[in-house]
Amino acid sequence: MSFRIQPTPAARPNRCQLFGPGSNPKLFAKMAASDADVVNLDLEDSVAPSDKDAARANVIAALRDVDWARKVVSVRINALDTPFWYRDVVEILEADTGRLDQIMIPKVGCGEDVYAVDALVSAVEAAKGRERRIGLEVIIESAAGIAHVEAIAAASDRLVAMSLGAADFAASMGMQTTGIGGTQADYYMLHEGQRHWSDPWHWAQTAIVAACRTHGLLPVDGPFGDFSDDEGFRAQARRSAVLGMVGKWAIHPKQIALCNEVFTPSEAAVAEARGILEAMEAAKAAGQGAATYKGRLVDIASIKQAEVVVRQSEMIAGAA
Repeated sequence: MSFRIQPTPAARPNRCQLFGPGSNPKLFAKMAASDADVVNLDLEDSVAPSDKDAARANVIAALRDVDWARKVVSVRINALDTPFWYRDVVEILEADTGRLDQIMIPKVGCGEDVYAVDALVSAVEAAKGRERRIGLEVIIESAAGIAHVEAIAAASDRLVAMSLGAADFAASMGMQTTGIGGTQADYYMLHEGQRHWSDPWHWAQTAIVAACRTHGLLPVDGPFGDFSDDEGFRAQARRSAVLGMVGKWAIHPKQIALCNEVFTPSEAAVAEARGILEAMEAAKAAGQGAATYKGRLVDIASIKQAEVVVRQSEMIAGAA
């Protein structure tokens, strides 16, 4: 293993990121009262061009007036190829009294995109004398973004998290699908006349997780478009969790509970992890480097795996 230790990501629950359009302020109080860990006030895709200024004003008012309690509050600004994004950053930060936690940058294609937003945020913070630094989250949703994913993850010490935006990613890649996340009907292998569906998002998710873990960021799965399909959502989320992602977007309130269900370690999983740690402690006391637990070999790598589960459980419990 490299002598350079993997940085530790932010110690915060990030099981569910709930999105709501900035053009619909009636939703803000409901978002604040929800069980989502992170709320994303959106100025980008869910807001029509004619509503951009009004949505920005709504978000500024919400940061001042809504009681967001202990939630992480994030604003998704407009993409850097639009004339809106710089005003999103400047006007929101200049008006914010300290409640905003992070800015989400969509459609990031290279590290320089992150640098541009970082530079503007830094200038406003310096001008306003802001003491608490704003974090950044990026969305990978293009061929360029996935090709440069590690450079993006290393682009700023403000970066906290990285998400996969499946819809724009699929369009950028030229994928023949209109689905947002989940299994795609034509993405299958044929064996002895039987179709076997696999996961077309797997490789992109894995690349994001690897880049995030290398640079100390939280890897987050993006949207699942069919909010009437609970089991499809669960299947996508469980694959993401196994790969190392810490949470998922909710584009509909009913998806909040599903996110929290999947990304909260179950009592059985936590008990299993604690049992592994106890078995290894007993082995260590006996001068052994490995132990047998429930008929299988566990060693130092097993400890690291078990510690991930226990830490996640304790962090969520502590934030409740």
